Amino acid sequence: LQNDFMGAQVKVSDPFVSFRETCTAKSNHTCLAKSANKQNRLFVEAEPLTPELCTAIDDGDIGPGVDANVMGRKLADDFGWDVTEARKIWAFGPEGTGPNLFVDTTKELDCLSEIKEHVVLGFDWACRYGPLCEEQMRGTRYNLMDVVLHADAIHRGMGQIMPTARRVCFASMLSGEPGLLEPVYLCNISVPQDAMGNVYGVLTRRRGHVFTEEQRPGTPQMTLLAYLPVMESFGFTADLRSHTGGKAFPQCSFDHWEAMSGSPYDDGTKTREVVLSVRKRKGLAEGVPELNKYLDKL
Repeated sequence: LQNDFMGAQVKVSDPFVSFRETCTAKSNHTCLAKSANKQNRLFVEAEPLTPELCTAIDDGDIGPGVDANVMGRKLADDFGWDVTEARKIWAFGPEGTGPNLFVDTTKELDCLSEIKEHVVLGFDWACRYGPLCEEQMRGTRYNLMDVVLHADAIHRGMGQIMPTARRVCFASMLSGEPGLLEPVYLCNISVPQDAMGNVYGVLTRRRGHVFTEEQRPGTPQMTLLAYLPVMESFGFTADLRSHTGGKAFPQCSFDHWEAMSGSPYDDGTKTREVVLSVRKRKGLAEGVPELNKYLDKL
């Protein structure tokens, strides 16, 4: 590029990895958010979804296009949901298809149909840009517990409800032990037996681990299958070749999302380090946002 543009200096930043934000436990209390005019209130709780359900949503077995009764039955049988709740899923997010759910668990409330669209838009906005470092959310479920609305329809329009829904999603997620998910590669490494020990060394240094190894019949070649975090994969091929004298050949493909250890609020954890570095890269305010930034008092 520098040669193409008359030798102009090109700033090259480190490659960056996208993460996913999630909650690892149920909210420790029901979260409340009030609208800007203080006339409307939303009460929501968050809880995590199982990895199997996230995979089913990614694969399209469960999603907005599936019939509500069929999906309700499937969620109840395979994932232990309550059938009535499973049939009252308002939305998937982000973009109407992702592995985050907004579920109406209220009992016979009026006016919900009027605000449903605005709440869903707020939920989708929250899923696209999470509270920790504006990365997408994954594997979270939001239960609408109760709603208090103004009697006059003009005071509960989109401008009042949508930002409120976003804030209440943030508050309920942060009260449910928030965490990060990092992408993980599946590495298929072909290597002769005599250089195998060095491969293990390189992988261990990069937080990877081998989970199967098999020998190709009639050859000294071994095939290793390993998981390697994408964050640690930059320069992996060159590193592996230099340690094995060019004998190892890795092939990497995306496999799954894995939870990172530690809480973003504890000093010295990998999660906190990543959250702060992503916030710095995106030019956001320093420090991990606290719960009271989004939570309202009664």
